[in-house]
Amino acid sequence: MNELNRLDDTQLEDTQSGQTPPGAVTPLRGGLPARKQRCLAEFIEEHLAEEISLATLAKLVNLSLCHFARAFKQSFGAPPHRYHMVRRMVRARSLLQRSALSVTQIGIQVGFRETSSFTRAYRRFVGVTPSEFRRQRPD
Repeated sequence: MNELNRLDDTQLEDTQSGQTPPGAVTPLRGGLPARKQRCLAEFIEEHLAEEISLATLAKLVNLSLCHFARAFKQSFGAPPHRYHMVRRMVRARSLLQRSALSVTQIGIQVGFRETSSFTRAYRRFVGVTPSEFRRQRPD
């Protein structure tokens, strides 16, 4: 099963309400407080097209790398890199559905330098290539 289907659609949709960040779950012991989850989710959304290091994210919430990685996974249900990639794929899906941009342009907007890299990643997460996804959508 692919990443986008594994995660609940309500977790993957963009939230503009400022409530719970996409993919976040109720903090448990060892997880991140809601305020820090929101801060991280907003930062990742604002920097989707960039590579974000674990150190940058950990520094943002003032935690050690090890503690941060564990708390992030517990709070968001996925490691930081995977969460970032899923958010990229959600944005790409949205752009593929709503815009007239080419697959190459969408790939660049979500942080891929090469169309082939974007296509490979999209297929891995969604199960079809971006072009196939566009052909399958209802007009």
